[in-house]
Amino acid sequence: MNRFRRITVIAVTLCFFGTALTGCGKKADPALDEYKENMTVFYDKLSGYDREINAIDPDSESAKNDLLDILDNMNDSYKDMAALTVPEEFSGIAEISVEAAEYMDKANEFYHMAYDNEFDEDSEMLASQYYQRANDRVLIMLQVLHGEVPEGEGISVETQSTYEISTIDDSSTDE
Repeated sequence: MNRFRRITVIAVTLCFFGTALTGCGKKADPALDEYKENMTVFYDKLSGYDREINAIDPDSESAKNDLLDILDNMNDSYKDMAALTVPEEFSGIAEISVEAAEYMDKANEFYHMAYDNEFDEDSEMLASQYYQRANDRVLIMLQVLHGEVPEGEGISVETQSTYEISTIDDSSTDE
């Protein structure tokens, strides 16, 4: 009987700790977990691309092609990220993810225009601006994913109080 009681106590204790570790009985949202995992993979890829770009020898004959290949891969990653279904918990970044992908696509296009043939300084300048805009947006997304309120130049955050939400159209009662 003591053995049964000890097993029961251990089982109850394990259940208690298991519940505490999983959010006190909250059910996990597989879509949210999948989105977070996909975004972690996306940010890991960006870090890898950054390392690859910084490792390019600017004096090598293949430097331009190496850079453009990395930018092509980065552009694909941005497109994949923008195609993800954004869960309701992060609905505020859905448009930003699409904007980031669009800016990265433009950056990639102009980098190719700058380096594919004769160097074009104007195209490189435009590419750099689009690249910066894409990166600014993924940084905002990262702040939101980490539960932070985005800050910075040109960033405005709109919050909505639950008391300001109306589910009934007030104009229909005035007629």
